[in-house]
Amino acid sequence: METLLLSKEEVGSLIDLDAVRAAVEDGYRSFNSGLVIQPNIMDVTLPGTHEGVDFKGGLDMGSGYITLKASSGGFDHNPKLGLPTGMNTVLLFEAKTCALKCIMDGTFITGCRTGAAGAISVKYLARADAEKLCVIGAGSQARRQLSAIMRVRKLSEVRAWDALPEFLDIYVREMSAATGLKIRKCATAEEAVRGADIVVTTTRARSGPIVKKEWIQPGTHIAAIGADAPGKQELDAGVFAGAKVVNDSLQLCVARGETRNAVEAGFIRPQDIHAEIGEIILGKKPGRENPDEVTIFDTVGMAIQDVVTAAMLYKGALEKGLGTRYEFFKT
Repeated sequence: METLLLSKEEVGSLIDLDAVRAAVEDGYRSFNSGLVIQPNIMDVTLPGTHEGVDFKGGLDMGSGYITLKASSGGFDHNPKLGLPTGMNTVLLFEAKTCALKCIMDGTFITGCRTGAAGAISVKYLARADAEKLCVIGAGSQARRQLSAIMRVRKLSEVRAWDALPEFLDIYVREMSAATGLKIRKCATAEEAVRGADIVVTTTRARSGPIVKKEWIQPGTHIAAIGADAPGKQELDAGVFAGAKVVNDSLQLCVARGETRNAVEAGFIRPQDIHAEIGEIILGKKPGRENPDEVTIFDTVGMAIQDVVTAAMLYKGALEKGLGTRYEFFKT
């Protein structure tokens, strides 16, 4: 039995952001159509550190594939060893045989499918005339979000803020050149958020809430990306009070996401959550219903996003003859 091995560079050459967004949207449809099985996320944290790895696995009965993704992070000493601080690896199995069809670097998969999630939330929840984007954070996910969102809304203004000015300078320079958009470097998070139509938070979410309720104007859409585990927070919990809250997975967001913080603080109850994004895509529940409501999309990421993206990339690699075939055992 042959297994295809795909490097980071090979996976990157196959990425098409519009195709990834379409695949993730299909994945959300499958999730809310009862076609997805996702076991609980398994976390392994090294004692006494913030270093660790989590494992997300899932089955998509629609595509007929299973994935298992290992995502590590927090290994700040790794660069001295010539390694990144975090790594992602995806295993893709054929569901009907459980044959291991592909092992691929998951760096681009994680980044692009998460960017797609933010863009999908903008597509369904932001005002149709939303054109002013605020990006909190200046790392790789901030780049993915801007690249994806500009494909679903015509942006007239982009504001960016990061706690580290040197990272912000690089982000503004690189993304201005990459997108052709004029990106305004903001001195404070408040300056970036006030007056924005769309606010996207993409930090590591370890230093406490950044975005305050009083900064949010009526009609704003917020995509909360960074808080994906207990102890992480980017939004003041009060932002949720009176907002229309949408999750990728209600179960996961109440347990691990930004929604968890708002529930624990007493600003909302789980039954107050309006919908999962797949329900809105399927037309089971409405998205934005008036121009003044504040909408919040909380995503911690789901295995189905990895399944549909990895399956699409695997098929693309076969068509283009990319990758290295390895025979783990002879049949």
